[in-house]
Amino acid sequence: MLTIKRVPTVVSNYQDQEETTSENSEAGCGSNCLGNCSLPVSKLPLYQITKDKVDLTEEASGEEPRMSFLHDLLLGQWEDRMNRGLFRYDVTSCETKIIPGEYGFIAQLNEGRHLKKRATEFRIDQVLQSFDENKFNFTKIGQEEMLFRLDDSKSPSVVAINVSPIEYGHVLLIPRVLDCLPQRIDHESFLLALYVAKEAADPFFRLGYNSLGAFATINHLHFQAYYLPLPFPVEKAPTSRIVTVKGHQDTQVIISQLLNYPVRGLVFEVGKSLRDLSHAVASSCICLQNNNIPFNVLISDCGRRIILFPQCYAEKQALGEVSQELLDTQVNPAAWEISGHIVLKRRKDFEEAPEEYAWRVLSEVSLSEERFQEVKAYVLEAVGLQKPILEENGIIQEEDSLDKLPALEAQRVVQNCTVQH
Repeated sequence: MLTIKRVPTVVSNYQDQEETTSENSEAGCGSNCLGNCSLPVSKLPLYQITKDKVDLTEEASGEEPRMSFLHDLLLGQWEDRMNRGLFRYDVTSCETKIIPGEYGFIAQLNEGRHLKKRATEFRIDQVLQSFDENKFNFTKIGQEEMLFRLDDSKSPSVVAINVSPIEYGHVLLIPRVLDCLPQRIDHESFLLALYVAKEAADPFFRLGYNSLGAFATINHLHFQAYYLPLPFPVEKAPTSRIVTVKGHQDTQVIISQLLNYPVRGLVFEVGKSLRDLSHAVASSCICLQNNNIPFNVLISDCGRRIILFPQCYAEKQALGEVSQELLDTQVNPAAWEISGHIVLKRRKDFEEAPEEYAWRVLSEVSLSEERFQEVKAYVLEAVGLQKPILEENGIIQEEDSLDKLPALEAQRVVQNCTVQH
């Protein structure tokens, strides 16, 4: 079993407490948590996601999306919690700069993010692990850390603050919080994340996902999101199209490969159907999970563009294959860092790190070319393609159709995407 000494990010003010009680609790059993007795009778605002609107034609027309009520609600509630002093530090005072060079890596000095954390043993050799109610999970956070619900079910999906924010508006999206789902992608939850990205209608609002083994620190299903008024370097990286997959009603999902970027990754894009895009990416993630391949995901462009990064940094770290110089920086390359927004804890690193340093840190995350080609083949199989399909001279040699391929169903992916090690 591979284990590694970890210093997990504190995402809740109640993370170090065994009990979450409060004399000022508003409802339920008297506990200031999100238990079954408290959340259903809480006074959290309800924002109903419009799930029937899955056509992206209007946004794809080239017009800038209009800011939505969800955008205003999220930031209004987030700033209210900031004014109430619920964050561990003022992230708006953190210094940020663009590292000079071709790629424009973004560096943030966040000296408060590594403070007041408790060490733990974190297993990194299994992407799929069972939920453990005895460990910290999001039912134990305080009700005041919640911003709003996204439905009125008995186990609603909720949005909460991250009390150790990386950027302005840093929140957690927790699907069906009371179902206590482990940190693993499923089709329903991934589609919800894309709905949130679309409905926020702000290109500066991105969502990220980290699997276990790829620097997820809490085994309770969640996505992270925040606002950054700059393009991520990975969003500017060139790509090479691998295949165009036909979806339902003549929609298409384009799958490309990143070029000239320190981390190898796959880019999924769609012009019209959010549902087809979500299905293709979620199927790919489920395949990686079932083959025990850690990965990170960046959801950008209001849900129209998704970048999938299979990675191996934690494994290299556990095996002693990462230099002490890089370990001393305390950079844990998860979705944000891999995308080019690097959070540094030491002023020395912030002031002295050149572009070559950022490239070297991220290169440690990337799979080898040989391994990446294997993973790419698994992904193409997961979306229903039995062999790699290449584009040469602008002409797709072959392509297949999502609507004709039952292998896209999650249960079929498990059977048809098994890798023998």
